[in-house]
Amino acid sequence: MIDAPTITETTEQPTAVVHLTIPKDAIRREMGPAREEVMRALAEQGATPAGPWFSRHFRMDPSVWDFEVGVPVAAPIEATGRVTNSKLPAARVARTNYRGGFEGLGAGWGEFDAWIAGEGLRHDGSLWESYAAGPESGADPAGWRTELSRPLRG
Repeated sequence: MIDAPTITETTEQPTAVVHLTIPKDAIRREMGPAREEVMRALAEQGATPAGPWFSRHFRMDPSVWDFEVGVPVAAPIEATGRVTNSKLPAARVARTNYRGGFEGLGAGWGEFDAWIAGEGLRHDGSLWESYAAGPESGADPAGWRTELSRPLRG
């Protein structure tokens, strides 16, 4: 389900995002429109994504998720509507690729978190998923790839 995890250092990456704090069960309804809003704002400003779209989660409790949906950009954009500037952090992260449909991401994260704990590592509670290849790349979920990143403590 996941590739062999690695530990890597990331550099700070500017992003254009919509920040959402929503009930967990609203994610499927809210994520797509937020992504479309970001893409529309970039197009209106003549900017293009500098990488795949992502979601960066700050809090995922059983009822409410606090997260951003966006894309990396080469330089900050002009904020418009709900679209603002943010960044993916410079950090030491555990990283892997999950391969398959989005409905299996929860199990992929469970497997990844078990690996992190088994290595004696601790994450800071946040995470981000970069959607490297999804439905736009083909109808067969076996070809989809989501990069999972967990910032580590210490």
